[in-house]
Amino acid sequence: MVEAFIHGILLAFGLILPLGVQNVFIFNQGAIQPQFKQALPAVLTAAFCDTLLILLAVQGVSLIIFQWDWLKQILYGVGFVFMLFIGYSLWKSAGTQTTVENRGKTALTGRKQMLFAASVSIFNPHAILDTIGVIGTSSLQYEDERKWAFTLAAIGISWLWFLGLAAAGRMLRTADTSGKLIAVFNRISAITIWGIACYMLITLLRGLIS
Repeated sequence: MVEAFIHGILLAFGLILPLGVQNVFIFNQGAIQPQFKQALPAVLTAAFCDTLLILLAVQGVSLIIFQWDWLKQILYGVGFVFMLFIGYSLWKSAGTQTTVENRGKTALTGRKQMLFAASVSIFNPHAILDTIGVIGTSSLQYEDERKWAFTLAAIGISWLWFLGLAAAGRMLRTADTSGKLIAVFNRISAITIWGIACYMLITLLRGLIS
């Protein structure tokens, strides 16, 4: 059981550590929200979505769903549109967040945070496929209590990671009173997200052509 728990921790870290849209968005919310608690809608939504994906992967439900190619194409299409919009929002905000006061004015509301966090989680085909391929497949070797230990470890890491990202963003906000570093980070993040969007579009077009 301990082995399964540690296995879940290591796999979750391996999937969540690389720079991705979720990580960029959560860190950004921690940096621009006036108070840490105001970034919690984004953190909780992303964590809930990850929890749902992990549970579906472990139970094998997602494996059945992704046998339908048309569903994957829809996810890539919707994901492409959302990535373009989120990248635009970050790029635009970089030009206005030059002071702490302006950062407070441009901060997303809780409702918008939840919408964006859900979109970058649910409409991110690569994150979903990675969860299915790595966590879902790895869970097949465990049963009963060991499977639950594996699953809870992966879920726990997800929650801690998103809370830590928002806290790190908050630290940057405190240190960067001019807002220049956050503006640079937002522009780099926007370019990264647009790059992911382009990759999604290419994948979508290949799937439609083939």
